[in-house]
Amino acid sequence: MHELSIVESLIDLCEENALANNAKDIQEIYVNIGRLSGVEVDLFKRCFETFKENSQFCKNAKLLIEIAPLEILCLKCDQKSILKENIFKCPHCSSLDYKITQGEDLHLMRLVMQ
Repeated sequence: MHELSIVESLIDLCEENALANNAKDIQEIYVNIGRLSGVEVDLFKRCFETFKENSQFCKNAKLLIEIAPLEILCLKCDQKSILKENIFKCPHCSSLDYKITQGEDLHLMRLVMQ
């Protein structure tokens, strides 16, 4: 249940940005969560709704989440691909030798502040 600490870090980051930009309030928080990030999206949302109440800037913020696909670079055929659910091989050459280039992280993408 690492979503709690991730949400706490997200709120801290949002508050730092609000202070740095002399904002009074954060209205929207956009995050990108990778398919293999290990973040349980529903739990993440619930944690955010709970913890935002204690935030000076995030009390009224809407959390908007985009799920990032799992993108790979095949080390055999040098093709970039998006992997579908439960298929973990290159769709071009069927190689299992690849590097994940997107889909393992959580990123704060944008804040709408007032």
